[in-house]
Amino acid sequence: MSIDDLSFYRGKKVFLTGHTGFKGGWLASWLNDLGAKVHGYSLVPGTEPNFFSAVELENLMEHEIGDVRDLKGLKRSIKKFEPDVVFHLAAQPLVRLSYQIPVETFETNVMGTVNVLEAVRECPGIGACIMITSDKCYLNNEWIYSYRENDSLGGHDPYSASKGAAEIVIGSYRSSYFSKAREGRRCGLASARAGNVIGGGDWATDRIVPESVRMLMRSAPIVVRSPFAVRPWQHVLEPLYGYLSLGRCLATDPEKYDSAFNFGPMSSNVNVKSLVEMLIEEWGSGTWKDESDPNAAHEATYLRLDSTKSQNLLSWQGVLSVREAVGLSVEWYKEFYAGGDMSAMTTAQISKYCDRVKASANGGR
Repeated sequence: MSIDDLSFYRGKKVFLTGHTGFKGGWLASWLNDLGAKVHGYSLVPGTEPNFFSAVELENLMEHEIGDVRDLKGLKRSIKKFEPDVVFHLAAQPLVRLSYQIPVETFETNVMGTVNVLEAVRECPGIGACIMITSDKCYLNNEWIYSYRENDSLGGHDPYSASKGAAEIVIGSYRSSYFSKAREGRRCGLASARAGNVIGGGDWATDRIVPESVRMLMRSAPIVVRSPFAVRPWQHVLEPLYGYLSLGRCLATDPEKYDSAFNFGPMSSNVNVKSLVEMLIEEWGSGTWKDESDPNAAHEATYLRLDSTKSQNLLSWQGVLSVREAVGLSVEWYKEFYAGGDMSAMTTAQISKYCDRVKASANGGR
């Protein structure tokens, strides 16, 4: 499919959990630009500032404060809205925080997933349900090879384990309740696994780009905990294009696409040190310092994704280099701190990205 096929969403009713978060906010903005009617269901924004408020998303969509751990409330909301498509992004998304709040992490990431699936299976009009998990759902053996969708699931830390468990739940519901042969329904159920997403509007703690921006705004050195850890960095719009493509394909042919898909970056992965140096160069000033802690809680050193399946079945592939992803991120943050119109900036970056995808499909850059 091409990016023009995303016109599928015009006039569609889309239920989106996690819309007050960073990635969910960007997805809500894109869906609004596509002409979808979006109903968001999420907790209040977890940081100040935050993407949701900066872009004034409350004026662009139906906004509901809700917790995916509340099964009754979630069922009531989805049933009332009667969506065509569901995207589930609500989560406890931080590895280091999961060590501090493991119970809440499992409740949100595993039982929250169960609750969304329960609510969706009771609404026969839904055509596609896309569950967003994480690249960290894989049992990480610290090898240099890229993980494929059929590799083993697991996790050392509570966050990774919760995402691996969520994938098992999704697979169980797919075979038990979402199979056309089982219940005669045409709702496709798929999961999506992306890399380390960066972009403007993320202010989460313990993420390298927002932490770096905070330090740069204070003219303080950027503190780097794991300079040589390798991650699949990608701009937020890259996997979102994958999610939107998957949703459209699921609604069209659920039996063909109801499975797991990786959405990793196009370029070779880089380590944290290289990413921070790119960020400083794009910002125009700044320094960093290594504060590695040998006694810190475990985090994977190597993590790469193989996105061949998405390329072959969805005609999706990343088009931005890590450098370009960093450049777009810096552009967004600088506009925010300059008091700019962030709704307009966000729409402009989405439009610019779509043009880039079209150019790439035509053999250009």
